[in-house]
This record gives sequence, C-alpha cells and structure tokens, in this order.
Amino acid sequence: MAQAASQDGNRWRGRSFFVLDTHQLTAAILFILLFAMAVRIPTDTDTWWHLRTGDHILANRAVPLTDPFSHTRLGEPWIDHSWGSQVVMTLFYRLLGGEQGGGNVALALYTAILASVGMGFVFLMCEGDVFVRAFTIVIGAAAAAVFWSARPQMFSFTLSAGLLYLLHLYKRRGRDSLWLIPLLMVIWVNLHGGFSIGFILLIGFIGGESIGRVLDRKNPDLLSWKQIRRLLMFTLVGAAVLVLNPNTTQMWSYPFRTFGIGALQDFIQEWASPNFHGRETWGFVLLLLGTFGAVGLSGKKIGWSDLALVSGTTFMSLYAGRNISTFALVATPVFSRHFASWLESLGWRIRRPRRPRGGMAILNGALLLVVLGGGLLKIAATLQPRIVESAQKEYLPVEVAAFLNQANLSGKMFNSYNWGGYLMFAAPDYPVFVDGRTDLYDDALLRQWLATTGGKDWEATFAQFGIDLVVIERDSSLAGILRQNPGWREVYSDSMASVFERTESAP
Repeated sequence: MAQAASQDGNRWRGRSFFVLDTHQLTAAILFILLFAMAVRIPTDTDTWWHLRTGDHILANRAVPLTDPFSHTRLGEPWIDHSWGSQVVMTLFYRLLGGEQGGGNVALALYTAILASVGMGFVFLMCEGDVFVRAFTIVIGAAAAAVFWSARPQMFSFTLSAGLLYLLHLYKRRGRDSLWLIPLLMVIWVNLHGGFSIGFILLIGFIGGESIGRVLDRKNPDLLSWKQIRRLLMFTLVGAAVLVLNPNTTQMWSYPFRTFGIGALQDFIQEWASPNFHGRETWGFVLLLLGTFGAVGLSGKKIGWSDLALVSGTTFMSLYAGRNISTFALVATPVFSRHFASWLESLGWRIRRPRRPRGGMAILNGALLLVVLGGGLLKIAATLQPRIVESAQKEYLPVEVAAFLNQANLSGKMFNSYNWGGYLMFAAPDYPVFVDGRTDLYDDALLRQWLATTGGKDWEATFAQFGIDLVVIERDSSLAGILRQNPGWREVYSDSMASVFERTESAP
C-alpha cells in the first residue's frame, strides 16, 4: 500500500514538473505580455539601409570597406560597424519570404526576441518576490521600449543586459564568469557600434567599486582590490580583441568619430535630449523618480557601483534620448532591490506557494493559455498586412519609391535624410545623397544638407553634386522654392513628399 502511494506520488511529481505555481505563472504571463508589447511594425527608415547592406554582404560574400550606396561618398572608406547584425536581420527577413512574404513579421519578431532576452537578464538581476520583480520590469520596459525597433541597436540592448548580468553574478553571487567578457566584446564589435556602451558600463562599475574601496573601506559588499584588478584585466583584454573584425584597429577610435558629429544633436531626434512634454518619455521619468524614491525609502545604502552606473546613465539619457534604454537596464535592478527592501521593512512579504494540485493546477494552466492566446491575437492584429502597409505608408515614402521605380528617372538625387535609408532599399537604382550613416557623411556634409533643405545656397549644392532629381518633404522650404523655379518641374506629389526633376531650361 505504501509502495503504491509512493508510486502515485512519483507520478504526480513527474506531471507537476509542467504545473506552474503562482510565482511561475506570474513570470510566464509577464514575459508573454512583454514579448507581445515588443512586437513592432518596422517603420524606422534606418532598418532598410541595414537590410540593403545585408543583401550586399550576402551577395558579395564580403563586408564593404568603402561606400557602395551613395553618390556623395561613393568609393570612400566606410566602417560598416553593424555588418553581423545586418546579415542576421537579412536572413530573418528572407526566412519568411522578404518583400513578397512575411518579411515585416520577421523583423517584428527579431525586435521582440532581443527585447525579451534583454529584459530576461534584467529580471534575473532584480530582487524581491516575483510580484516586485514584475512591477519593476514593467516600468523598466516602458522606459526602454521607446527605442526598440528593427535595427542593430537591439543587439547592443541585449548584450548590455548580458554584460550587466555577468557583473551582477561576480559581485552579488560570487560567480566568476569574467572570462566571457572578451568573447562578448568580439561578438559585440561585429554586431553593432554600440559596443562602446559595454566599456562605459565596465568603467562605471570599476570606478564605483574603486571609489567605494577608498572612501568606504569597511563596506563588506564591495569587491576587493584583487577582484577589481581581475575585472580590469578582462576589460583590457576585451578592448584588445576589438581588432577581431573586418575594420581591425579602426574600431578602437570609431566611437569617438560618431560622438564628434555635432549635427546629430542638432536635428536628429534620438540624439537630442528627451522631450518631457511627450508621453513617450513618461516611462523614463517614472523609472528615474521611482529609483530615487525607493533608494530614499528603503533605508538601505546604495552600492557604489550602482550609484556610479545610475548617475552616469542618467546623465547620458538627459544628454541623448537614445541612451534611455541603457539607463533602464541599469536602473531597474537597483529599483527592485531598494523597493523590495522597503516593502520588507513594512512587513510586506509574500511567501512562495506550494505547487498547485487538482483544480488550481488546471485553473493556472487555463489562465496561462488564455494569456498566451491573447498575446498571439495581439501580435496577429498588429502584423496584419493592411495594418503594416498603412503604418509604413504613414512613416515611410512607400509611394515615392514605387513612383521612382516605375518612372525610371535619370540624374543624381538629392533626398531627405529621413528617407535615405528606405530609398536605398526600396529604390536601389537611385544612389542617395545622405542616409542614416552619419559617421560616413560627417558633420560638414550633414550641415550642408540641412542648409540646402532649408533653402539656403541650394543652387551651389546642386551644382557641386550635379543634382538633377530631388525627393523631399512636400512642405519643406526647398520644395516651395523649386515649385516657383522654372528650372524644375514637380513630377510627383502626395501628402508626404514631392519629387522634382530638372528641366531642360535649367542652367
């Protein structure tokens, strides 16, 4: 009889492996909803020049070292810092049929997968019960999600989270996996130019721990000098191995080239300071204030490396909005640690329940299936072909590209910076004037483009580059000037764009 009971118990335990308790169910629901939220229609114009480059790499079986896509920088040296992710994105795009199939679905899934993996690392770094973690993850995701899109920067988001997790294990769990840092950096430098974020995080962490060692020697939570030196050694090795990419030693100085382009801050939104009048920044504000509030209420002293990283990434986010996603990765675990500590001081602690049986197990499973079904329906609704087409026509010059391909116009093109990346992909027979590769065009040309679009010295620019074709925003100053100029003819116009062609009477 006892033997039979034991066998029944073993059978139940084998089955209960697939039964989720309340905490596991909460975590599962959190990430189902997070994944569904991260599915985005690809409307970012930079997505498309990355795809065009990925096509070029796969067709030529080589990473371009000079520009093949513009007429203003054709043949000049170009550091394609995102070649690895471009190949991955292109393969994803082709996997579901590309333009003729579900390429947009593939790009949306690419974004959601990397966003979810990144937030998964954050979840592992958080403290408190699953409800505290879920609460802080939702706020962190709301802050970071503003800059989730089908671009190589998603790899930087995920790898930043992975690096922070390695530092978390080293400091808080006593697990030394620092040997992975050089490997991570080799992968990162071949996927995206945002590898510099990794070194910012490492330097901030090392600096915080070192300052703590000097000013707060008796703090038992600090790394020892021996541990700090070991981390510094692997950081230096990580910097050394950056040469293991097609552009070799140029990658050591590459981040400084991009930072030095002043036009980025002047007219490119993601490089500008956040606009706090827009609702898209509210997640950032909530996470920032929540972190400060939790640290103040918890009575728990903030760690020196936490202080350095939160302060540093806060400054970075206020300087350029694109850094908000990095701030979210850093601040969310800090928020959770202090928020959980404050709740415990109030006596609010939820014990982990026993594994459910019978009707409760069935109810949990049913709830999970309902949420999973709802998530799939949300994804399907978002990615309906007509919805995708409508969104892309709202943000991208889809009709303009179709016109160019059909009209087969000749001559060099002057185009909107915002549309260059899409035109490079959708109208490949027309080399662009500029696109999202700011490091290629440098500050001088981008400012010249900006002045020309505003109607200043446009004739000199057109003469310098031999411009015979203009694709520009319909309501831009340049479009208004060309409409009044007998040397130019408006051959296409819609609610978004105008296309002008030089006439025979033009000088």
